[in-house]
Amino acid sequence: MVWANAPRDFEKRLSSEKICKVDRSNSKYIWNPYTSAVTTTIQAIAGTYSVATPTFSTDDTLTVADEFIYGEHIYDYEFLSQKTDIGEARMKEIVSSIATAIDKFVVNNLLEDGTGAYTTPIGGFTTAANVHTIIGDLWTKFAGYITNFDNPYLVIESTDVTGFYQAGVTTGFNTADAWYNNGWIGNFGGFDVYVLRAGTFVTATLGTTTVSNAGRRLAGIPGISTYCQPREVKWEEKGVSGKTGYEVMAVGYIGFKLWNAKAALTVDILLG
Repeated sequence: MVWANAPRDFEKRLSSEKICKVDRSNSKYIWNPYTSAVTTTIQAIAGTYSVATPTFSTDDTLTVADEFIYGEHIYDYEFLSQKTDIGEARMKEIVSSIATAIDKFVVNNLLEDGTGAYTTPIGGFTTAANVHTIIGDLWTKFAGYITNFDNPYLVIESTDVTGFYQAGVTTGFNTADAWYNNGWIGNFGGFDVYVLRAGTFVTATLGTTTVSNAGRRLAGIPGISTYCQPREVKWEEKGVSGKTGYEVMAVGYIGFKLWNAKAALTVDILLG
């Protein structure tokens, strides 16, 4: 099943495939791409040195341990009472729901595992006066590295948009005109901003992981975490003895890892 086949009108926005590397290779192992940092010693000239032991994070593993699944039965009389193919319509709804659930799982795991931390001023993103301050403060988390992080990301919820909009329409003529004309964030202060529906960041048990993310938001550098989806979402139609019509079912498998060596570049934002 291809994601593009899902209904578009009220489909929720997704962000995980834009901020993570995605592996669909069916590989038995996902190799950790990072090793431990090197800390140079500064000392008076002596010609001697201490030998360090690098850490290759052999225990830093990605495991596919969670299943995303849904099924339902559509009776024959329900087909007859509809003018459209409700089987296809329901399958698109099911796959769209699974895609949203996977996205929620990934961004919550990413936030849970990130070791960077920041607390916003009182009012968080909903207070327009805070938005520029927050963006500036977040840049301090990523500035000064040899790698020029041109496009860090920021993931917020739909309830945060009000502060961004008010901040946007009061920022310069060209910027303000763009906000008035289309009202969409896209990129703000150099951050790629992804707006997800309210209730995405939760304190709950999601499959094999328990997260504590209510009242929090997420920022970081794209591509330093991996989520593994061994294959696309699989779907089936099958008849069931004793019932007219047929069952529709879809299932997907997901594993996620924020690699330890880069965990500080994922920032847990606590709303003040």
